[in-house]
Amino acid sequence: MRLDKYLKVSRLIKRRTVANEACDAGRILVNGKVAKASVQVKPGDTIEIQFGNRNTKVEVVSIEETYKKEEARELYKEL
Repeated sequence: MRLDKYLKVSRLIKRRTVANEACDAGRILVNGKVAKASVQVKPGDTIEIQFGNRNTKVEVVSIEETYKKEEARELYKEL
C-alpha cells in the first residue's frame, strides 16, 4: 500500500493530501530514509513522522484498505 494512503487509513494523518504534503517536505521517514508518498509500505516497516516539536515513531503491524476509526490503532504499534 502507498505510504500516503496508509497514513490516512491508520489515522496517523487525517487527510491524504496532508500526508502527501508531509512526504514532499521530507518530514516522514520509512526505515530511516526520507520517503515519498508513493513508497510501498509493508508489515514490519518503521515510520517516523516529524511535526514541529513532536516526533511519532510507529511500526506497521498490518495493512488494510479500509478500517473503522475506533480500530485504526490496531494497524500500527507505537515505538
